[in-house]
Amino acid sequence: MDDFTGRAAELAWIDDLVHAEPAPGAPVVGLITGSAGSGKTTFAVRSAHALRPEYPDGVFFLDLFGMSQRPVAVFDALGQVMGALGIADQQMPADTPGRSSLYRSVLRDRRVLVVLDNAASEEQVRPLLPGAGAGRVLVTSRRLLAGLEGVRRLVLGPLQLSEATELLTGIVGERSAADGQSALARLAQLCGGLPLALRIIGNRLASRPGWSAVELAARLSDEERRLDHFKAGDLKIANAFRMSYEQLAPPARQVFRRLAVVPGRDFGAALAAVVGETPIEDAWDALDELVDLGLLQDSTQDRYRFHDLVRLFARERLHEEESPADRDALTERVTSWLLRTATTAGRWFEPAYGRPERPDAGLAALPSAEQAERWLRVNVANWLGAMRFAASIGQHTAVLDCAESMHWFSDRWVHAPHWHEVFTLGAQAAAALGDLAQHATQLNYLAWVQGIPLNSPETMLRTAAEALDLATRSSSTVQIAWSYNYTAVALRKLGRSKDAVKSASQATGIFDFLGDIDAYFAALSNLGHCLRDAGRHDEALERFREALTLVSDDESGMTPSIAAHLRPYTLADLGRCLGLLGHRGEAIATLTEAVAVMESFDSNIMQALALETLAALLAEEGQAGLSRRAYARAAQVFEAIGDAEAHTRCHGLATPAP
Repeated sequence: MDDFTGRAAELAWIDDLVHAEPAPGAPVVGLITGSAGSGKTTFAVRSAHALRPEYPDGVFFLDLFGMSQRPVAVFDALGQVMGALGIADQQMPADTPGRSSLYRSVLRDRRVLVVLDNAASEEQVRPLLPGAGAGRVLVTSRRLLAGLEGVRRLVLGPLQLSEATELLTGIVGERSAADGQSALARLAQLCGGLPLALRIIGNRLASRPGWSAVELAARLSDEERRLDHFKAGDLKIANAFRMSYEQLAPPARQVFRRLAVVPGRDFGAALAAVVGETPIEDAWDALDELVDLGLLQDSTQDRYRFHDLVRLFARERLHEEESPADRDALTERVTSWLLRTATTAGRWFEPAYGRPERPDAGLAALPSAEQAERWLRVNVANWLGAMRFAASIGQHTAVLDCAESMHWFSDRWVHAPHWHEVFTLGAQAAAALGDLAQHATQLNYLAWVQGIPLNSPETMLRTAAEALDLATRSSSTVQIAWSYNYTAVALRKLGRSKDAVKSASQATGIFDFLGDIDAYFAALSNLGHCLRDAGRHDEALERFREALTLVSDDESGMTPSIAAHLRPYTLADLGRCLGLLGHRGEAIATLTEAVAVMESFDSNIMQALALETLAALLAEEGQAGLSRRAYARAAQVFEAIGDAEAHTRCHGLATPAP
C-alpha cells in the first residue's frame, strides 16, 4: 500500500532473513506473529513486493484462513502453491506426504518466495515449509506457533505514536493539513498504534469531509462507546478481535472477558485465577492460550496486559455474555481479593503484624517481606483501583484497613505518587465510620505525604493541626504525639526552628513515655533535624548518635526490619551533622557508608541530600574527581524525585570547568 509507514526495524529483519546464510541442510523460514489488527498481512505483502527482484522465479501468496471455521486443508494448500509454481494437477501426488516432498524439491531448485498468510497451527504449516535450498517462506499467524522449530521469529507490536500519526496522515491525505497534527496525533493515540484501527479511523475521516479530527477524537474519548466508532464499510475492528475470541476454549473465553474488570493495566496469574474462579494451573493455561492468540501481551516478569482496544472488546463480551448480577459479584470478588492481599502485604512491615500467622490460602502467596513488597509495587494500580471502588460503594472498613496497613511500608517507597490518594481515602473512610482516632491517624499519614513527597509545609501544618484536634477529642495519645511530630516537620520547613524544636521535643517525650521505640526513633531523628536547623549542632549530633544506637542494637526494641531500613538514613543524618561541625574525615566515612546502602533503595530526598553533602565535603578535602562523581549521582537522584532546581545545581558542580 502507498501509505505503508514505519516498521524500519522489522523491514531490516526481513532483509537479514532473506540474505542469511542458512546452516547446512536447514531451510530459511520467517514467522511473523502479532495480535489481530497489527498489520501482519500488510507487512508481509509489502515485504514480498520489495523482495520481488530477489526472487526471479516468483513470489507467491496463499491465505490459509487460519481464523475461519474451516482453515485450508494442507492437501489443498499444497495443491494451490504447486499449481502456482507450474506443476500440473496430474503430476501432483494423491497424498499429503507425497505432495509435501514434491513441493520441497521444487523450492530447493528455484529462487521463489512463498508467503503463507494467516496460519492456523503448526500442523497446517509444517508440510508447507521448505527444505534446504534457494526458496524462502514467510508465515504470518495470530498464534505464536511455538511448536515450529528452526524458524526465525518476528512479533509485530503496535506502531510508535510518531509512526501511527504518520500512517493516519497518509490515509486521510490532503485533508490532514486542515485537521492538524495535534488532532491526528490524539486520534493515533486513541487507536493504540494498531494499524487496523488507524486504517478504519483514517477511512472514516477521508470519506466524511464534514467531520473534523478534533470531533472524532472527542467521540473516541468515551470508552463506553469507543469500539462502536472503529468501523468503516466492511472493516470493523471488533470483528477482527471476535475471530480470535471464537478460537478460544470456553474456560479461556471466560477468563478473557472477566479480566476486563481488573482495575490496573496489567495483572498476574493469581488475579487471573480469582477472575476465572479457577485453579492457578488452569489460569496459566488460559493465559497461555490468550497470549498465543494475541489477545494478551506478556512480559518477562509474568505480567500480562491488554491492548487498550482489546480490553474494550473484553468488556463488551462481558456485558453481552454475563448477567448484571454476575458482573457485580465478579467485581466485588476481585475488589475484596485485591484489598485483602494488599492489606496482608502491607502488614508485613507493621510492627504489630509482620509475617501472617495463618495466611489466607485464597490470597496471593506472600511468604516473605521481599515478595510482599514486590506484590505491592507491581500491583499498585490494581489495589489502588480496588480502594477507589470499595470507597465508592461504602466498604469503609476494608478501605481503612488497607490504608492503615501502608503506614510503615510507605516509608520504603517515599516518592511514589499514590500515597496522597491512599491516605485521603483512609481519612474519608474513618470519617464515614465516625472513628475519630483513626481519622486522626490517617490525617497524620497524610501530613507525612504533604511534608516529604509533596513538600507542601503550609498544607502539612494545617493537616497536622486537624489531626491533633481529632486525636485530643478521642484521647488518642499516640496520635497526639504523631501530630506534634509532623507539626515539627512543617515548622522546620517553614523556618520556624524554635517552635519546631519545642513540638519535636513534645513528640519525643510522649513516645518515650509510651515505650513505642519505633515511633520514639522517628521523633528523635526529627528532633535532631530541628536542632540542626536551629544551629544547635552539638545537641543535634547527640540526638543522631542516640538514634544510630537504636537502629544498630538488636536489643533496642525496634522492629528489626524497620531498624535495618532506617539505619542508612540515620548514618546520613549523622554524617551531615558531623560535616557542619567540621569533622570532615568522619563525616565523609559516615556518608560514604550511608549512600552505598541507599543505592539499593528508591531515589529519595534523603539520599540526594546525603550525596550532595558528601560531594561538598570531598571537594573541601581536595578530592575533585570523587566530588564530581558524587555531585553527578546527586543530580540524577534529584532529577528522579522531580527537584529540577537541585538537579541543575548539582549537575553544574559535577561538570569540570573548561
